[in-house]
Amino acid sequence: MRVYRCLGHKITLVNGIIPSHEINNLLKKLEGKNEEDTVHRAVIRSMAKAIYSTENIGHYGLAFKYYTHFTSPIRRYPDIVVHRLLDDYLSKKKVGKASPVGLWPREKLQEYEQIARVSSEQEKRASDAERSSIKYKQVEYMSKRTGENFEGIISGITEWGMYVEEIETKCEGLVRVRDMNDDFYIFNEKKLELVGQKKKKKYRLGDRVKIKVKGVDLERKTIDYVLI
Repeated sequence: MRVYRCLGHKITLVNGIIPSHEINNLLKKLEGKNEEDTVHRAVIRSMAKAIYSTENIGHYGLAFKYYTHFTSPIRRYPDIVVHRLLDDYLSKKKVGKASPVGLWPREKLQEYEQIARVSSEQEKRASDAERSSIKYKQVEYMSKRTGENFEGIISGITEWGMYVEEIETKCEGLVRVRDMNDDFYIFNEKKLELVGQKKKKKYRLGDRVKIKVKGVDLERKTIDYVLI
């Protein structure tokens, strides 16, 4: 068992794997802190995208060995499929590869596998479209506020700059290293921070900074900020 510290928070690994309860404990400790949204988003991005499947592999986040779901109110085709399966099970029809009431016919299993595959693909398309539309409207909003000042939280750091999320609207943009003229900044990949070589000033995930809108690109859906 090894213990890692990132951004001042302790995470315990067991056999090289982070137990789900460790993540839940971390997110609970972060409630109300500047880095809460940033870490929460990083945790979600690090996980494999959930897909629909005929294989029940449980739920990592909830630590359930067996898991299925449907939303309420019902708004997805997979929800209808789950309801149909539950109805069939209550009617003691064949509903599973190893259910108490028998086995799925091969054709039926292939049908549900196809439904799961298509549903996963369509959900990803819908999710991508939603993110893209939100990003476009955020860029459009900031296009009318060039030169205005805001307060933001550092949401990501790379060798070419740092991403800052404006607090009120969540409009994320990039502060480029080349625009940070007060010092020469180097990216510390291990600690995920930018460090000034002369003044030793550090910028880290979750830090609050004051920013000004430098410009936007509606076609690329990008926002450029500069520090003030």
